[in-house]
Amino acid sequence: MKNKFKLIATAAMGLESLVAKEVKDLGYDCTVDNGKVIFYGDALAICRANLWLRTADRIKVVVGEFKATTFDQLFEQTKALPWGDYLPEDAEFPVIGKSVKSQLSSVPDCQAIVKKAVVNKIKQHYNIQSDWLDEKGAVYKIEVAILKDNVQLTIDASGIGLHKRGYRADQGEAPLKETLAAALVMLTNWTPDKPFADPFCGSGTIAIEAALIGQNIAPGFNRDFVSEDWHWIGDALWERARQEVEEKANYDQPLDISGYDIDHRMISIAKENAFEAGLGELISFKQMQVSDFTTKKEYGVIVGNPPYGERLGERPEVEKMYRGMGKALKELDTWSIYILTSHEGFESFFGRKATKKRKLFNGFIKTDYYQYWGKRPPRNI
Repeated sequence: MKNKFKLIATAAMGLESLVAKEVKDLGYDCTVDNGKVIFYGDALAICRANLWLRTADRIKVVVGEFKATTFDQLFEQTKALPWGDYLPEDAEFPVIGKSVKSQLSSVPDCQAIVKKAVVNKIKQHYNIQSDWLDEKGAVYKIEVAILKDNVQLTIDASGIGLHKRGYRADQGEAPLKETLAAALVMLTNWTPDKPFADPFCGSGTIAIEAALIGQNIAPGFNRDFVSEDWHWIGDALWERARQEVEEKANYDQPLDISGYDIDHRMISIAKENAFEAGLGELISFKQMQVSDFTTKKEYGVIVGNPPYGERLGERPEVEKMYRGMGKALKELDTWSIYILTSHEGFESFFGRKATKKRKLFNGFIKTDYYQYWGKRPPRNI
């Protein structure tokens, strides 16, 4: 088995640079492409990337890349790859696929051909005489991705998407993905010694992600990954990676994190989720509408994902709420305020132009992240 792998951390559009920074912070050089960050690492890197990357969607291992314009080429070149190095003889290996601007445009056919080629190679590698494979062992989900006739074959090392941290006991109607919530926090100037507030906390995701960041707790500490069952990684490496997670966590870091929501039911859900994440004592949740927000604290950070008013009937109510928010937060000149919304008229209702805007996607909704930077604290002389 080789000791260096080509790895891909997939990312939502607009978050690639954040994922790249996280990969570099783990100690791996990387290159950025649309929707993904490519880096090289050993088997331990697979464990660490799954455990630590807050803003990536999943980790994939690249098995091979080649050009193919016919089904024969796809079959032969897939079969030529060293599948026996990755898959045990009882591996369960479903094949998914996608094809963009390529001659091999039928995804079901491409999936079937890749599956057949891998079956042939596995039977040959393990000298299996029967007509079929058992597929009762560990899962190795293969993806055939074809772009402009260039084929890339990967194995998914995450399983359930990385946004599933394992702490969500319940959620509201339009929950924010944990990966995007972490990104919203990481795009601010917040540091763990400052107050942090989310006035639209919903099920508590942004506040919980801020607490995980604040205490340097790996986002994957509370969940399992499909590659934990892979024989060529093994228990010892996963144990080592999890030990690092434990050693790097700063559980003694005091935090001042608050979440507010107008809906008392969401406050109950947020509290439940925070306790599920082991952070219940660290985050304060309270029922309150944003227009009532007030604080004597200074140099804090507000991050909010308010209703967008996507449906026409909701617009007047949402715009009224934006006005109320603008009035309530106007006096907090030392606070930095960050608001995510798809409403293009947000600044006029909020009452001031943003210091900076950043385009982000909340699922398929195109949004702007409005950033209002507060006064800087005076330097200690």
